[in-house]
Amino acid sequence: MDERLEGGFDGGASLVDGVVRRTAGAWTSSVHALLGHLEAAGFSGAPRPLGVDADGREMVSYLPGQTVGNTRPWPSWTHSSSALTDVARWLRRYHAAVADFVPPQDARWREGEAWRPGMIVAHNDAAPYNAVWNSDGLVGFVDWDMAGPVRVELDVAWVAFSWTPLHAPHVVAAEGFTDFDARLARLSLFLREYHWQGTTRDILDLIAERLTLQLTLMTQAASSDPTYQRMLAAGRDHDLTVALNQLVDLR
Repeated sequence: MDERLEGGFDGGASLVDGVVRRTAGAWTSSVHALLGHLEAAGFSGAPRPLGVDADGREMVSYLPGQTVGNTRPWPSWTHSSSALTDVARWLRRYHAAVADFVPPQDARWREGEAWRPGMIVAHNDAAPYNAVWNSDGLVGFVDWDMAGPVRVELDVAWVAFSWTPLHAPHVVAAEGFTDFDARLARLSLFLREYHWQGTTRDILDLIAERLTLQLTLMTQAASSDPTYQRMLAAGRDHDLTVALNQLVDLR
């Protein structure tokens, strides 16, 4: 049985006989090495790598639960305090599990910087639209194709940005979040649950750095990657620029 899974700029994925299958890319073997490491480490918040099928599609295990899909506004759990807590704890566990992962020498990544010791390989898109939820809370995150090397603190910044949320007001309002005055308190909650050792000002500066990096990456990648071309056509670069400019008021 072939069931189309909703969401994304990447053409989506299909659930075939209980296995998620999607078009493979040059980065797939590197991502599967990462997922294999997480499996060996006993980390349960990510799918398991299952290789490539006869049609050249990558295969990963299915994480059962509720997802955002194409729903607008987003489900209420995406903006709950319990979600902030769960995601911050997931991120802390993930960073512990991935800390000793060294990418293969021939690793290729769709996002991120050039690997060097001290970096981690992050999901790079651990946002609500890639989260899986059930009655017990966060199950984990799917769509690891954007994984790549970053500094740990920039990964914390990106996830905090996605879940506080600190995106452009018109973006998060369409997703169902309008309590803008609560964002700094929500950010503080996220940072406490992650066990962040810096200040709120530190993380806001890092979010600005991470958004700037993302804007550069999207522009450069759009020359050859249709997914990024669709992102730019949808105005995602403008949205990130608005988000970056509003950080001045929050700082």
